[in-house]
Amino acid sequence: MLSSFSISLMHQLTNWLLEPVIWLLILMVFLSIWEAGQAIGERFDGLKQLAEKATINQVEKLARKRIERADFITRISPMLGLMGTLIPLGPGLAALGDGELKILTTAMTVAFDTTVMGLLAGIFGFVLARLRRRWYSDLLDEMDLQQQVSLANHQASQQFDEQTNTPSQSTVAAISAQKTIKVASDG
Repeated sequence: MLSSFSISLMHQLTNWLLEPVIWLLILMVFLSIWEAGQAIGERFDGLKQLAEKATINQVEKLARKRIERADFITRISPMLGLMGTLIPLGPGLAALGDGELKILTTAMTVAFDTTVMGLLAGIFGFVLARLRRRWYSDLLDEMDLQQQVSLANHQASQQFDEQTNTPSQSTVAAISAQKTIKVASDG
């Protein structure tokens, strides 16, 4: 029915894509597992160290980079899974027309396996991106609050009334903010 050079070339190119797609899917699964390990390290120790040693701009840059990696896994893995599903279906359906059920079975198995791998890596990426967004947002909020309290303390120390030895309103506000941070971090 359809037998032109361009269609034949397209089928050949598509068949050549299956092997790289499978290897890329395997890579995405390993990358998502590696990212999960990094996220565990971030959660239990890395974020605390960042809060102590890094500036807000440095944390924002690092957060953006790590969230983008997780988003990359989330978006690319299912696309590769879909490609791995569709590529073997063409030859599998052609084999069904010729009565070769063994080829169809193999094609369907590859199709389903690549779908599952793509979705698995995509799920890992999605969960990691969501967790990291929340963790870094909380960290940046905490760092911003600490910066505001530090600024208020500095201003309060400059406005302290030396003659009456009474604290100014900004000093009282800074002390109150410090107590709020302490209660929030203890809770």
